[in-house]
Amino acid sequence: MIILKAVILGIVEGLTEWLPISSTGHMILVNEFINMQVSPKFMDMFLVVIQLGAILAVVVLNFTRLNPFSTKKTSVEKKQTFLLWQKVIIACIPAAVIGLIFNNYMEKHFMNAHVVAFTLVLYGILFIIIENYNKHRQPVINTLEELDYKRAFIIGVFQVLALVPGTSRSGSTIIGGLLFGTSRYVATEFTFFLAIPVMFGASFLKIVKFGLNYSMQELVVLVVGMIVAYIVSIISIKFLLRYIKNNDFKAFGWYRIILGLIVFAYFIVLG
Repeated sequence: MIILKAVILGIVEGLTEWLPISSTGHMILVNEFINMQVSPKFMDMFLVVIQLGAILAVVVLNFTRLNPFSTKKTSVEKKQTFLLWQKVIIACIPAAVIGLIFNNYMEKHFMNAHVVAFTLVLYGILFIIIENYNKHRQPVINTLEELDYKRAFIIGVFQVLALVPGTSRSGSTIIGGLLFGTSRYVATEFTFFLAIPVMFGASFLKIVKFGLNYSMQELVVLVVGMIVAYIVSIISIKFLLRYIKNNDFKAFGWYRIILGLIVFAYFIVLG
């Protein structure tokens, strides 16, 4: 049963990590109903490190594009790749600094389903408002090459909002991109690449904090969750990039609102 639960959580992670609906929020909610019956310390680590499977999907799907040393690239293309990584690093600075300072506080006070329900609804409303606001605006940034360092940093500032579970890291950065003139496609792509150092860093810190004292069961659970998250993430990423070519993010906004209200209602019934 515990392996089956790891598979379910891996599916949830792979589906929700890249869609702007909050993977951590969904993981917390799902864990409310299918408690893994592992130590709280392991579960805290598992909910973060399972994201490594998801992030590997981005790396694999975009390996040549993200590799500045690829022999398939011209010198100009290699330079553009280095510049892209510079923008990613600059955008990571705000979340890295704020996250290191407030990470323990956030985990202690905000890692619960009530907070998730509230932020699901709040950012769902924001997505709808922003899409209506952008309805008659044309994006000024239509490719990653056009994305300047200032906008990259501002998008990184929006990523800080995702320290509160239920916000969605991809959701907050996409909102930042849309507000400051990027196309939906550029905002989404940059969000994917921005996740690489952020998730690797967060996972490394969790692994160090947990130590290497895994039981065989814990190790199997973690590996299964990561593998499933990797496979499902590939499907999820391809779907989202196709979807946003002809659609806006309102559907995700409505999904967040409905889910958040359902969660609120559930806890009201429970008292």
